[in-house]
Parts: sequence; C-alpha cells; structure tokens
Amino acid sequence: MELRELIKTLCDLGAPSGFETAAAEKIAEILQPLCDEVRTDVMGNVIALKRCGKANAKKLLLEAHMDEIGLIVTGYEKGYLRFATLGGVDARMLPGLEVRILAQEEYYGVIDTMPPHALSAEDMEKPFAADKLLIHTGMSEEDAQARIPLGTPIVFGTVCTELGENGLSGKSFDNRACAALLIKTLEDLQGCDLDFDLYLLFATQEELGSRGAKTATFDIDPEYAIAVDVTFALTPDVKKSEALKLRGGPAIGVGPNMNPRMSNALIRLSKENDWPYQIEVIPGNSGTDGWVIQTSREGVATALVSLPIRYMHTPVEMLDLRDAQATVRLLAEYVKKAEEVL
Repeated sequence: MELRELIKTLCDLGAPSGFETAAAEKIAEILQPLCDEVRTDVMGNVIALKRCGKANAKKLLLEAHMDEIGLIVTGYEKGYLRFATLGGVDARMLPGLEVRILAQEEYYGVIDTMPPHALSAEDMEKPFAADKLLIHTGMSEEDAQARIPLGTPIVFGTVCTELGENGLSGKSFDNRACAALLIKTLEDLQGCDLDFDLYLLFATQEELGSRGAKTATFDIDPEYAIAVDVTFALTPDVKKSEALKLRGGPAIGVGPNMNPRMSNALIRLSKENDWPYQIEVIPGNSGTDGWVIQTSREGVATALVSLPIRYMHTPVEMLDLRDAQATVRLLAEYVKKAEEVL
C-alpha cells in the first residue's frame, strides 16, 4: 500500500485515547508479514520486532503513538448525549461539528449550536464550554440509552481528503500519520542487514499522558530510541519563530529531551544526502512520548523526529506527502547506518 493510501486507511479509523483497538488491530495486521514478531500488550500497545540475527545485539526502538483526541459519552438528555473530552480538545471548534459515535454499531451525530440569529452580541463573544454542549443523534432518549452506553467513545466525523497533488487533510494525523511512516520505514528496510534488533512501538494513550509508551519502553528495554510525532507547521497567523515550514522536510529535535549524538547524526545524514530537514529547538518537555522514553529504567538515548502539520488537534489537520516521504527516507537511512552513527 502506497504511503498516501496507508495514511488515509489508518487516519480514518476511530481510535481515541483508551479505545485504540481498531487502530491496533489494523496496524498489527499490516505488520505481520514484515516482522519476526508482533504482539499487543496489556496497555493495548502494538510492539513489533525485526531481529538482526546477531548475538547480544542491542535494541533500537522506533516509536509513534496511535491514539487520537476524542470525546466520551457521560449522560443523556432528551435524546441528546452529554460528553466529556479525551485529550486536548479545543471546545471552540466543537459547535456544529459532525461526529462518529463508536458504539457496537457506529452512529452519526452532530454537536448542537445556537444559530447566530438567536444569540446576543454578548453571547457571541463568549467561549464555549464542552460540558455545556450536547450531541444530537436523532434518537429518542430511550433509544439513545439502549444503543449508546455510557462510556462510548466518539471521534470527529471527517475523512481524509486530498488537497492538491501532495496535500492531505483529515483527523488523527496526530499521530496516526506517523504510525504510517514507521510502517513504510519498516517496508524500506526489508532485505537489509541490520546491526540492531529493531523494535517498533505503536503506543496508546499519549494524549492522556504518554501512558502506553512509558510501560512498553520499560518492557522493551532499548538502548536507543527515536520518537516520531507531529509538530506545528506555519500558517499565516503564526510567527515564524513559533512553527516550522510545511514542505520543509522532517524536523529534528534538539534539546534536553534528545540525545545530542543521535540528533547530530540525523542532521549529518540529511546534509550528506542533501535532504531537506529542519531543526526544532525544544528547551524542555517535548510534549511527546520521547519525554517518558528517555527516562525509562536507567535511561534511553532518545531522538525526536517530527512531521510538520497544520491545524493540530482539529478535524482538518493537514500534511504534505513530500514531508512524510522525506521522514521515511531519513528514518530508514538512520537505521541502516545505526552502527556507524550510534
């Protein structure tokens, strides 16, 4: 499956934090013919292993979280659903939004909103609170309670759409697009002689505090790791100092969450091959799974490679396939030359 279609396939799945089963099952299915071992642990993480066949080989981990932000049903009111948020959901974008309700049977819903004609000028200036909004399903309260249990997860209702020749827009690019990048990296490494046992981790619950990566990294116990996540791409209303370029190539993290030797090796590989790349200076917590991976057990030498996207944590996140392809190329080259660069 080409990268464009793989991103579409994974990102259109409904798999919010704590409810990642649909993504985990699809990812495990795709990985099966590419690895020596694929398993799912108690936290729902998918862990894949490609052995190098060498005695006492060290472990190199590539990681991307596979959850997305979402909502969860907390109650009923006259056929409407009350809900809470899963992860960093901006309540300002919720009114009027289409959603998918992931009960045993999937249902469509819309989040209620007052038309502007019915609002005072003062009310129009007030921010929305998520706990004051409701989801309309078209059901009676009795039907809603029977078909949609409390605790049912909900995701945005958008599907992945092409924007021009290389653009894609949709939900859950954070971070299932990067899960697709890891799979394509593994495909590119088929038939290559590796110096390390290569682990791929597709982690759960990053949006709720990196819980999956924390437990899985402790289990895998790698010497080295690269966390792969998304970062902010420039839009007209954002300062150039606060974001990176779309179509500028992968972002290589530099800062205390990253091992300088690994970051420098990624930069050097990009320069030697004349590949586009960007430096992302992160002076503290990277806000990624790299933060917990680095301090697992006695410590893990960790790097961070990020895919620039626009409109993060919205139903219309946007990426450029040229950045995605460049990220795969850099990751694959790094793994092939790991013995030289580590």
